[in-house]
Amino acid sequence: MGRKVTLATCSLNQWALDFEGNLERILKSIEIAKAHGAKYRLGPELEICGYGCADHFYESDTLLHSFQVLRKLLESAVTQDIICDVGMPIMHHNVRYNCRVLFLNRKILLIRPKMVMANHGNYRELRWFSPWNQLRLRLSVFIPLFVCVHQVTVPFGDCVLSTKDTCIGTEICEELWNPRSPHIQMGLEGVEIFTNSSASHHELRKADQRVNLIKSATTKSGGIYLYANQRGCDGDRVYYDGCAMVVINGDIVAQGAQFSLNDVVCTDMERAVALNCAQEREPKPCHRVKVDFSFSSGDDIFLPTHQPITWHFHTPEEEISLGPACWLWDYLRRSGQAGFLLPLSGGVDSSSTACIVHSMCTLLCQAVKDGNGQVLEDVRRVVGDDSYHPQHPGELCARIFTTCYMASENSSEDTCSRARELANQIGSTHMNINIDMAVKGILGIFSVVTGRWPQFRANGGSHRENLALQNVQARVRMVLAYLFAQLSLWARGKPGGLLVLGSANVDESLTGYFTKYDCSSADINPIGGISKEDLKSFLLYCVEQFQLPALRSILSAPPTAELEPLTDGQVSQTDEADMGMTYTELSVIGRLRKISKCGPFSMFCKLIHMWKDALSPTEVAQKVKHFFRMYSMNRHKMTTVTPSYHAESYSPDDNRFDLRPFLYNTRWTWQFRCIDQVDNSVDILYSNEL
Repeated sequence: MGRKVTLATCSLNQWALDFEGNLERILKSIEIAKAHGAKYRLGPELEICGYGCADHFYESDTLLHSFQVLRKLLESAVTQDIICDVGMPIMHHNVRYNCRVLFLNRKILLIRPKMVMANHGNYRELRWFSPWNQLRLRLSVFIPLFVCVHQVTVPFGDCVLSTKDTCIGTEICEELWNPRSPHIQMGLEGVEIFTNSSASHHELRKADQRVNLIKSATTKSGGIYLYANQRGCDGDRVYYDGCAMVVINGDIVAQGAQFSLNDVVCTDMERAVALNCAQEREPKPCHRVKVDFSFSSGDDIFLPTHQPITWHFHTPEEEISLGPACWLWDYLRRSGQAGFLLPLSGGVDSSSTACIVHSMCTLLCQAVKDGNGQVLEDVRRVVGDDSYHPQHPGELCARIFTTCYMASENSSEDTCSRARELANQIGSTHMNINIDMAVKGILGIFSVVTGRWPQFRANGGSHRENLALQNVQARVRMVLAYLFAQLSLWARGKPGGLLVLGSANVDESLTGYFTKYDCSSADINPIGGISKEDLKSFLLYCVEQFQLPALRSILSAPPTAELEPLTDGQVSQTDEADMGMTYTELSVIGRLRKISKCGPFSMFCKLIHMWKDALSPTEVAQKVKHFFRMYSMNRHKMTTVTPSYHAESYSPDDNRFDLRPFLYNTRWTWQFRCIDQVDNSVDILYSNEL
């Protein structure tokens, strides 16, 4: 006969090194879990100190303060009569481990170290932690005396908890993704409840991978799987998207929100547990730590059957609308600033950034309407008005979002009117700024020193002159953006400053198609990890979702930087012509470079098959060579690129995700010679066939 148990899993918006705030959120989640009758509470990975501490994990302070928080948790009345499962770093024999600490009624039941480290992409766990590789080993280790006066040693190692009525086994994040996940053998040894504490970041189109892995964990051997995840921006480029869930025998029965402004989200489930008989045993079975505790009540004869639910997967357009918006809000409210400033050019990229801010304001208004007191308190602090109550996204945008169109003699009236129209529709405080005076002032200084005045190529100047004149415009815009961000609120008699938002997409970063230290250089960039093609789809979604018809004309206009003289009042420069390839082609090349790990030669070999209906092998070779020349010449720009929201698996972010040189031999002589040899042989083959 089965037994009814109530379990709770949580998504917490933890913040690296915010020990006091992290403690408050952990306690609040335990309160919510107990209020729903839960006897077990699971939290996200490293929730006590925050997952993103990075090299602060080296500091003894981080370990000390984590133990101090653990003591507060052990002593709190809130944590009594419920098994609490929290995450923190622990040093054992001078080795740091990423651990789960399970405790009940002021007694530590088990410290379970992580056995498989995440060490790819955005993750560098092996830099700070060692994996616990002593399978089936249980140690008794000493803990600091100030933490728990009732215990000298506690169980440490690869163990499971055995209560009076069930058995619980722990996994930690990356272990679920490993081919030999611990839940496999634990299930065969009779473990009925599996838990996973994660810090898994959001990435476009990633949620289904996570959900399928969790469902598969109990599909074959049965049992309950609880998944907890970090939520929010804890201080870096990634956004943790929550998605706490409960799965029973391969069926999802409870789902937490993927994107939410709530700091604490608990998902609880009261269900029957089916007995799970062991099918085989290893020579050395998993050690069971016995706990004098019961999840179920012997006199409860009502055993509800679980009802599977259908997981709601957001479309990529919805993900772009929600993830970066939540990330921006976390950054704004924790930065102490009073809003955002965006150079709005009237193009797809800056308009996408503006729409994400508008989406953020929409989420904030809805959260306040739903009674979220924390959001209301944060909004009032940001706008500097203790009585303010946001009613409409456009009205909130006017208070916290400033946009500016920075015109030059090379700007067209079309882009100016498109920017103005969009600003009116989203409600931002909009300014028109002419930069010609500043540009001419800088060129005047150059002329006084050198006696020369550079000219655009259209006026007879050289390539160097033309590029320098484009760059000075772009860099003047950056300087002015920061000036207005610091002083525009002061000029209006309001307190605080503004964060400058960037708007360079992931494809432009790939080729370096932007000026170093131009207006794409900002405090943060919500679209820096998103492709141009996805941004266009996102704007189409925004037209209907947010009723922004101004986006239609923005989408129909050719992408342009407007840094060269107009021809008869019309734009003469386009981005795709300057780059020598389309944004669609760049997305394909970017995925091959990063995800498929292709260098020039292997990329050419793949593309001659992928693009055979549109391009000849020689044309493919030219595009591959052109891309790698641009990439290698401009890679240095990524060392100073604005910190961006990570959303794409082929991001070229130099600071964490894409670790490559920034000084290259841009001739690629050996690689390009290999391409030419294949290109020539393919051309001969084609000629023979003809």
